[in-house]
Amino acid sequence: MEYTILGIILMIIMLLYFKVADHFNIIDKPNQRSSHTEVTLRGGGIIFWFSALLYFVQHIQNNYFFFTGITLVSLISFWDDIQSLSNKIRISIHFLSITLIFFDLNLFQLMPVWGVVIAYILAIGLINAYNFMDGINGITGLYTLAVMGSLLYVNTKIQLFTDGVFIKYAMIASLVFLFFNYRKKAKCFAGDVGSIAIAFWIIYLIVKLILVTESVIWLLFLAVYGVDAVCTILHRLYLKQNIFEAHRLHLYQVLSNEYKIQHRLVSFFYALLQTGISLVVIFLYQKVQDAIVFLIVIIPLLFIYSSKFYLLNRHNLQLKHEA
Repeated sequence: MEYTILGIILMIIMLLYFKVADHFNIIDKPNQRSSHTEVTLRGGGIIFWFSALLYFVQHIQNNYFFFTGITLVSLISFWDDIQSLSNKIRISIHFLSITLIFFDLNLFQLMPVWGVVIAYILAIGLINAYNFMDGINGITGLYTLAVMGSLLYVNTKIQLFTDGVFIKYAMIASLVFLFFNYRKKAKCFAGDVGSIAIAFWIIYLIVKLILVTESVIWLLFLAVYGVDAVCTILHRLYLKQNIFEAHRLHLYQVLSNEYKIQHRLVSFFYALLQTGISLVVIFLYQKVQDAIVFLIVIIPLLFIYSSKFYLLNRHNLQLKHEA
């Protein structure tokens, strides 16, 4: 009953937000590098912050740092959705917010300095990678369900590391968002406020799980996004492009834009692939060394990602023939 009521409340909040966004013209206008073609309301992912707020109100005694952090990243991201901000401002707020949850998780006492530095790099990198990957209908919502569902399973069946309700609130928010986003013509996009807020939530949970189990294997719950984002950045650096500018070089963009595969199908493929990888990780946990599991997962993903270059070359050849 609690989750039904939560879903109804979040649905009402989303509908009210649409009126606000429409009134203040908070929209996403497509350009030559976009994967969509129609003007659409932006910032629908604010529903993730509201879901965090509703959880915080009920569990105010032990979630100050997390809620302060997700509020900071949500505010700066929503501002960026409305009016572009400099990367220095955004990264500074991300750094501050990550510091808050690291303090909450006692990471500074549990890890050496070099470990903390690596944790900062990974956390900020993954948050921004999650944002980079938010480009087609359904991808953020479905991928979030895949990751949160995996975390919920681990929390329930393998190692209790957090309040299960905390994970479920994120999943309910994802379902509500998908109701409006997972369509041929989306009612709204997540915007930076959505992709970064939910990424922050996920990072908090994964870091907490890593500390409890003393295993970094759980980073592979973000393997699909991680490999795509890192390889695309390396590709763009090789092409001497500005990695902070919009582009269409992610594998999902090639599939959606050059090969015209329906956005929802590509999003479903990403979520399904991550679910399969997460199941492999869960099955191999404590049976195989972490390093070997990373190789088992990452190497096939690199092969899948490398298919992008074949697809791009084939597409360019077709364009030449047509010309």
